[in-house]
Amino acid sequence: MTTTLRPSGPIQSGADGAQSRRYDVCDNGRPVGAVEIGIEPGSDGGAGVLRSLRIDEPVRRRGRGTTAALAAEEVLRGWGCTQVRTDVAAGNVAGGRLTAALGYTERSRNMVKQLPSDPPELPEGLTARPMTPEEFTAWEDGAIAGYAESLVTRGTSRESALRAARASHARHLPRGLATEGAQLHHLLHEGDKAGFLWVARFEMHPGQVVGYVFDVAVDERFRGRGYGRALMLQAERLALAAGDTRLGLHVVTANTPALRLYESLGYEPTQYNLAKPL
Repeated sequence: MTTTLRPSGPIQSGADGAQSRRYDVCDNGRPVGAVEIGIEPGSDGGAGVLRSLRIDEPVRRRGRGTTAALAAEEVLRGWGCTQVRTDVAAGNVAGGRLTAALGYTERSRNMVKQLPSDPPELPEGLTARPMTPEEFTAWEDGAIAGYAESLVTRGTSRESALRAARASHARHLPRGLATEGAQLHHLLHEGDKAGFLWVARFEMHPGQVVGYVFDVAVDERFRGRGYGRALMLQAERLALAAGDTRLGLHVVTANTPALRLYESLGYEPTQYNLAKPL
């Protein structure tokens, strides 16, 4: 058995350095599956992506998937990539085993919660209110900078990260506070702003539209008092008021306190986001 990759189409190039290409997975020249790889936009060529990998059912469990994945990594090295990323749906046991065997490690996960029918109450002494236009202006500058910094830690150059962060905010908040469906609130403790929250409807996965926590943070002065939990309860209140029955989010695995909080609130993984150095 000789498993190889054969291009099934040309390289597709996109904005900000993105590119992708599809390949047939061949066994002695006969197609038995398919794989798609690419380069993440804005990563300056350093971050490759294993977008999909499929082996036909009759010929599975014979090592072809492993060989195809390794061959895809070699192509990405040839493209100058120093890292490869992929994702595995929760419940995809075979995909989880394959990526673990190939040396991928989890860097983040997507999670979702089925919301209760009745909105939860905020803890005594805490209230929430919408951001004012003046507060939004000050908040957005810091939010863009924070998101850009998170992209830098994933291998994106600072210039590309800032450009991507600005584009993301322009896409999701095109009219600022007046953006349809966007809800940005402050959590208050005795009149002081203890944290903020951004919730909106979002297609978290193809065909899965949920209320989504785009951003949430507790002011440093108020950390360690359970206000992160209170903010997430407020997120549930906002999502339910908007007619959503599920609330989703994305969390970096290294952020153990946040991950434990979401688990304790009943969030369950929908997708694991993995990475591996090349």
